[in-house]
Amino acid sequence: MSPLHVVILAAGQGSRMNSALPKVLHSVAGRPMLHHVIGTARQLGAEKIHTVIGHGGDKVRETTTESLVNWVVQEQQLGTGHAVAQALPHLPDDARVLILYGDVPLTRADTLNAMVESLDDSTLGLLTVTLDDPQGYGRIVRDADGKVTSIVEQKDASTEQLAIREVNTGILAVAAKHLKTWLPALSNANAQGEYYLTDIIAMAVEHDLEILVSQPEDPFEVQGVNNRLQLAELERWFQKREAERLMTEGATLADPARIDVRGELTIGNDVLIDVNVVFIGKVTLGSHVSIGPGCVITDATIADGAQIYAHSVIDQASVGPNAQVGPFARLRPGTQLAANTKVGNFVETKKTIVGEGSKINHLSYVGDATLGTDVNVGAGTITCNYDGANKYQTVLGDGVFVGSNSSLVAPVTVAAGATIGAGSTITKDVPEQQLAVARGHQRNISGWQKPEKH
Repeated sequence: MSPLHVVILAAGQGSRMNSALPKVLHSVAGRPMLHHVIGTARQLGAEKIHTVIGHGGDKVRETTTESLVNWVVQEQQLGTGHAVAQALPHLPDDARVLILYGDVPLTRADTLNAMVESLDDSTLGLLTVTLDDPQGYGRIVRDADGKVTSIVEQKDASTEQLAIREVNTGILAVAAKHLKTWLPALSNANAQGEYYLTDIIAMAVEHDLEILVSQPEDPFEVQGVNNRLQLAELERWFQKREAERLMTEGATLADPARIDVRGELTIGNDVLIDVNVVFIGKVTLGSHVSIGPGCVITDATIADGAQIYAHSVIDQASVGPNAQVGPFARLRPGTQLAANTKVGNFVETKKTIVGEGSKINHLSYVGDATLGTDVNVGAGTITCNYDGANKYQTVLGDGVFVGSNSSLVAPVTVAAGATIGAGSTITKDVPEQQLAVARGHQRNISGWQKPEKH
């Protein structure tokens, strides 16, 4: 089969967004719209992705690191036909070409596969959609036999044509050699004074190509974004689709309308997700996991049976089987919780390995640390891991007990079975099974007068 090249049109200014940010970089589900389209092109097995940029092109390039992308600059925005023409020198003569749009981010790969798989030199693939309100769209004109003969833009349509509900999505697929013949022949003699890509449909009919029409499962797949209202509509549709997927895969959602997936979420069976939970990046939830309300989970793995209580933040961390986190806990990058651990309310961890059965129950900061098994860290404990220039490690052996309100000044090792007395500042290593107490000398002053308010 001939190679597939994808041309993405992403040069528009997007003035109705009222934003300094190029339109195609506005996000849906936590990713710029253009990145969604590039990801879909990758799924289709594209040999090369030619992205036509114009307004804010430098910013678009800086934000996009995809190796398959070939950047093509459209200096003047003279219409869609003109935009595709800028990519012609980069298209092999034997290529199949799929044309997509950087502001139409949620078209499914399966929908597009149906267009490109059966494409050859004698056909043109066209994606249309039937709308209750076709206002603003180019109409699909068919002959008495139902064959597509042309596409007429709204401003050029007759009264009879304006009644047509089947409209153009702009997405089409055709052999490169046809584009190289037809695009230079386009005319801008129309109401907009632009070179319309849609005019090649009539050219294809004239050259006896068969127009293969397909439609998406849902009109939202082909909805473009011209303003922030439409951006919000797409966001809600995407999240609705994700919620439906999660429920069919084994999750109970307290409210399917109050979950945000901004990346790739994989789940096991019997998962419970409460309201207003946000998943960012790549997140994996095992079976029987429970996520409380208001949690934000980023690039994390949460194993079977773990319980994440309300308003906890987990970022680039792993949570072991049957572990408990929160409420109001923060696991920062590099945290690894083993099985049956507990990180409780108002605890923050960073680059910390917590061994099986260990607990940091409340009001503590533990960073750059390794905890063995069955360690108990009391409330208000701090690992003093930073001297203003460098970070140092704290090591707590198996069975260590740290009393409340202790400071462990790294680098320091507390060996297995040792105990730290409450309120201690530990600056030296503690041997196995010993008690370390490091407190300032207490003075009780008699006759002391409390200050009075003037």
